[in-house]
Amino acid sequence: MSAADQTRTWLRLGRIERYVLVQQARSLAIALGVISALIMLIDFVEISRGVGSDVDLSAVRILGLMLLKSPQVIVQLLPFVFLFGTLAAFVALNRRSELIAMRAAGLSAWRFVLPAAGAAFLFGVITVTALGPLAASADGLFQRERTRLSGSANASETVWIREGDDTRQMVIRADRQDRANARLLGVTFFIYATDDEGHRSFRERIDAASASLNAGRWRLLDAVGAQIGQRAVRYETLDLLSSLADEEAFERFARPQSTPFWSLPGQIGRVEAAGFSSTAYRLRLQQLLATPLMFAAMSILAAAFSLRLMRLGDLARMSLAAVVLGFGFFFVNQAASAFGSAEVIPPWLAAWLPPLLTALAAFTLLFYTEDG
Repeated sequence: MSAADQTRTWLRLGRIERYVLVQQARSLAIALGVISALIMLIDFVEISRGVGSDVDLSAVRILGLMLLKSPQVIVQLLPFVFLFGTLAAFVALNRRSELIAMRAAGLSAWRFVLPAAGAAFLFGVITVTALGPLAASADGLFQRERTRLSGSANASETVWIREGDDTRQMVIRADRQDRANARLLGVTFFIYATDDEGHRSFRERIDAASASLNAGRWRLLDAVGAQIGQRAVRYETLDLLSSLADEEAFERFARPQSTPFWSLPGQIGRVEAAGFSSTAYRLRLQQLLATPLMFAAMSILAAAFSLRLMRLGDLARMSLAAVVLGFGFFFVNQAASAFGSAEVIPPWLAAWLPPLLTALAAFTLLFYTEDG
């Protein structure tokens, strides 16, 4: 038999591998159900106390808001679903001595651990490309609905906007916004010029009673402008070129967590074009790309901790160690995210370091358990 035929034979899932995958899928479904129920219960109480305290909401309305918010939290906790679900599946197989029989028959642990990790990796790809964007869109709808219900985006809120290009930057501050008439009220424009070397210098300040954006131009009413070293000039109306779309003056950039995977590259470009830092969006993109590896690493970690023979004891202690180690990697992930958001480390390193550490720890333990 050639090497290629041996590889195809090894990769082909046999009856035992399919059986293990079925057991893993059942345990994952149970773990997902338990975690989802807890999250939805917490979200229901939080929404009823938060948004429900500002306006009178029926239980059905609160339930609808919960269904918009909970999927995003569930997606973020999916690594724990794979940790607990895979751990429960392999512990159950071990307690029934099925793993012992498989290994006594000469079947390597890699034969049923790697298919489980591969299934987790594939589900991670589906999560990033399909489930995650749906959850992010639902979270965006929840944020907008919560803002509308609670009135947090009312007319008295200060608005800050930044826009510009390679030659000019404008920082815009408005005391409030009139969404009904698409206007900013009590507006101040701080205009900066950019030279050929990229250095910016303050050029002009313009104060206006109101400003509206239409067809790529700011229309300012009752404006007063002053440049450095010159007297102030009053304008009844004044037009300024703008690079913003009409709706962008009255909508904030979506949170990174509320931005779907497929929209993140374009969002990064828009944020940078507006002169803002895109670090949070770049970090989110890299974290999503690393998600399949995290799911697979959690599955291998859980399986490796549950392979200890029952007659050797300490299975409960090993299972508890797997849970503790999984939470440890979760906190490492949170710390890396904080460092990445603060630009202490590059976003790609903050996103990929935790899953790589998890994978290395899982493979090390599996090598030790299988080969001694």
